[in-house]
Amino acid sequence: MSLPLGEFADKLNQIMPVIMIEFIRRNADELSRGKITPPQLLTLSFLNEKGESRMTDLARFMKVSTAAMTGVVERLVRDAYALRVFDPQDRRIIKIRLTSKGSELIKKINQQKRRMFIDIFSQISPTERKHYLSILEKIAKILKTST
Repeated sequence: MSLPLGEFADKLNQIMPVIMIEFIRRNADELSRGKITPPQLLTLSFLNEKGESRMTDLARFMKVSTAAMTGVVERLVRDAYALRVFDPQDRRIIKIRLTSKGSELIKKINQQKRRMFIDIFSQISPTERKHYLSILEKIAKILKTST
């Protein structure tokens, strides 16, 4: 039996907050205790993946203004997770780089996420996992192309 799209959306509205809260609760202590915010975590993850980046690149990734991004980065710098680096060719250009403390935090969080995913998805069949991953990949593609 097919579920009407409106009912499907209503069910997602009920399920997604539970998933998000549980994800945060089961994640690194720094995230769950409010020491680091989700935008800060996303910024650290970006820097971990892309390396040293300009503020405009971070703002574009987060889809916020550079002023809003400056606030996020300011807290990361204050807490020694990231640092500002001046471009030797042009001192007007400032790049953001992970510190070893920031790298360690991302490593810790990624390890915890991996363990959490293994724990959760070990209770789901390989076929269901394959379908779930395929659907998530399609959703990610739709979201990337619709912005």
